[in-house]
This record gives sequence, structure tokens and C-alpha cells, in this order.
Amino acid sequence: MKKRYRLKKNQDFQLVFKGGFSVANRQFVVYQKKTQENDHFRVGLSVSKKVGNAVTRNRVKRLIREVIREVEPQMKKQQDYVIIARKPTAEMNFHEVRKSLLHVLKRGKIIKPAGGRSVK
Repeated sequence: MKKRYRLKKNQDFQLVFKGGFSVANRQFVVYQKKTQENDHFRVGLSVSKKVGNAVTRNRVKRLIREVIREVEPQMKKQQDYVIIARKPTAEMNFHEVRKSLLHVLKRGKIIKPAGGRSVK
């Protein structure tokens, strides 16, 4: 995921929180808001200190970015997303993070299987 497609400023996060809607499961909360500014989606990540120390938080963010990179072609464009990782993600491996995040993205109708192929 390229840096220009990331949400970095607090103001951008607040716009998504206030103007968007959310879907969640035990591990993740995903807020989404439609925008007209970009022809690509932007993603912001939030991993609280409650999840763990800096090493753990950065690991969780890397795992989330990798999942987003995989499903990038299937995601809706012209959207801003904020993905919040909850405490259980600290003990999860890549495959568990992927499965849980895909579950939430499908619930929020953010992604759909490409070409009839299901994403597991």
C-alpha cells in the first residue's frame, strides 16, 4: 500500500469517524466513508497501546497492510477506511488476521469476490 493512500492526519480520521459508518467483529472495527476527492481508496490504521508494546503494534499494522495489499483490486474506490485493531489481534498469526479482516470487510460490503472466485 503506497503512502499516498494512507490516512495520516487526525482531521482525516475524525471525518471518517463522524461521517461514516462501521462494521466490527471481535478483532477489528472498520469505519468507512465515501469521498469524491480520490480515484483510489485511502486507509488509516489505529492500533492502541492496549494491544501491546511498540513491536507488537507495528507487527499488527504490517499484517493488516499486507492483507489490504492482497485485496486491493477488490476494494471499493473513492472511499476512506479506518481499521482499528482490538486486543486479540496481538496473539494472531497472519492467516488468522487475514481471515478475520476479510470477514469484516465482507460484512461491510467493502470487498466482493473477484471473477466469481471466493476469497477465503
